[in-house]
Amino acid sequence: MRVTKGHGTFNDFVLVDDPDGELSLDAQHVRGLADRRGGLGGDGVIRVVRTCSAGVDAPADAPEWFMDYRNADGSIAEMCGNGVRVFAAYLDRAGRAPEGIFPIWTRSGVRTVEILERPGAEGPGAWQVRVGMGPARIGDTPRTLELAGRRLPTTDVDMGNPHAVAILPAEIDLDGIDLERRPELAPFPESGVNIELVSLRGPRHAALRVHERGVGETLSCGTGTVAAAVVAARSVGEEGGAPWRMDVPGGTLTVGWTEDGQTTLSGPAELIAEVTLLA
Repeated sequence: MRVTKGHGTFNDFVLVDDPDGELSLDAQHVRGLADRRGGLGGDGVIRVVRTCSAGVDAPADAPEWFMDYRNADGSIAEMCGNGVRVFAAYLDRAGRAPEGIFPIWTRSGVRTVEILERPGAEGPGAWQVRVGMGPARIGDTPRTLELAGRRLPTTDVDMGNPHAVAILPAEIDLDGIDLERRPELAPFPESGVNIELVSLRGPRHAALRVHERGVGETLSCGTGTVAAAVVAARSVGEEGGAPWRMDVPGGTLTVGWTEDGQTTLSGPAELIAEVTLLA
């Protein structure tokens, strides 16, 4: 089996090409591929498969390609913003992506992607991809996060997958937080949640770190970045409009809003290796 390694702002993935749905990719296989010592290593595994062959519920007019995304622990995830960009880069390199804006199918429904820039002909490089991330749905469940001896309020945001976002007070240093273990969140959602810690840095500029459900801390999280930008904008009295610069440990992403209030995520996607699996 040949697989591809890629990343978006160092949120990294193993991509398995299975256009006709011939492979059986169970949780054990995913954990093996994502293992950073015994496998290739990654925050998740993406199966590239035609929607009609994926064995998932989808409408008859669903887009041709389905992003079958799994967390590193083998659990199924609804959506992954960085993964969508890497998925789009993979399709583009394989000659499967049409010009202009095109749709893909995810467990959260349709996501649109647009290749803004391709690597130069001189060698490896990054694609620049903009993803239509859909609406950000704000929840109303009150939760608190225990951090640095403080109880901080969080905001639930549904980006097709669940997030709890905390805006840090100025006296808490984002870089100094220990995220080796998940911060205590109460009440904790039964199905789990991604936790974003956000530090405001300036006008329409914020930084964040994230503890992802089923993975742990990652260097970037696309859906988490959008959720964080939405809450950051609300915290300063904005409801979307002008883009926000969002710094993650793996780089910088841009979150924008369309005229009808949908969110967008723009940033790099790199394909760094093709590997033949021996076992």
